[in-house]
Amino acid sequence: MLSHAQLQEFKGILEKRYFELREEIRQALLKSDNEQYIDLAGQVHDLEDQSVADLLVDVNLAAITRHINELREVEDALMRIAKGAYGVCVDTGEPIELERLKVQPAAKRTRAAQEAYEKTHAGPTHSSL
Repeated sequence: MLSHAQLQEFKGILEKRYFELREEIRQALLKSDNEQYIDLAGQVHDLEDQSVADLLVDVNLAAITRHINELREVEDALMRIAKGAYGVCVDTGEPIELERLKVQPAAKRTRAAQEAYEKTHAGPTHSSL
């Protein structure tokens, strides 16, 4: 079980990351609205240029999606702190290893439970084509 001081430390780390992610998302959205994408799309002259323009947009959207997913994980961890359930595996009810929380403060499973989860919830390992 985590001490009150440890909980407060993790809460501070998570809150800091929460605000960093919100700013990164805001900056990425501003960048996606930037004229460079509009200009580039307007200058597309062939399929290769179109592919580059599409790739730039897709890369930016992937970064935003990654940030949003991490933001949700951080919000969930902060909610678990508020409910008194932080540091407890959502699958097994066992305490999450302190070392794991130090590396991944938003972790909601023990290392073993996370590995089991990933094995049962992984996407296809082969091409579906």
